[in-house]
Amino acid sequence: MTTDTPLDVWHATTILAVRKNRQVAIAGDGQVSLGNTVIKSNAKKLRRLGDDVIVGFAGATADAITLFERLEAKLEQYPSQLSRACVELAKDWRTDRYLRRLEAMMLVADASITLVLSGNGDVLEPEDGVMAIGSGGGFALAAARALHKHAPEMDAPAVARRAMEVAAGICVFTNDSILVETIEAPAG
Repeated sequence: MTTDTPLDVWHATTILAVRKNRQVAIAGDGQVSLGNTVIKSNAKKLRRLGDDVIVGFAGATADAITLFERLEAKLEQYPSQLSRACVELAKDWRTDRYLRRLEAMMLVADASITLVLSGNGDVLEPEDGVMAIGSGGGFALAAARALHKHAPEMDAPAVARRAMEVAAGICVFTNDSILVETIEAPAG
């Protein structure tokens, strides 16, 4: 018996953001699953919007691409205002009859802010600079928080990669084909 619950959106990927010092890194695994079957092991679930925004997706691929395109349009409407663009997208996502059916989540970051967006109208900023979504998100989040706090020698990309490796060792919907994208904040 299968059920269509909101938790189904969380399956089949892990996306993690780590903000440390002047860097933000977003990491994603490459596994695409259909039920209990691995369909693809090296999918790219991270995208860049120009040089200054990284977006990671969890959920249905077509839905995620649609949301990416909508976010891109919002950033064109509100240049260099990632928070405002995300709030406007979340409002549309929650109220638009077509968009509200999309089953995906987004983890978005630029040099100054990290946000999670959901179809419930959520635009959440992590309080400690670390956030994760997807089926292995809880595992990656726990590992990243521990490394962030107790491994000061590790930079943001290293923390993200190691935490994703931990998640891949626990979550059957997460693999170790890990992509990490990084943005450096300007000095000062």
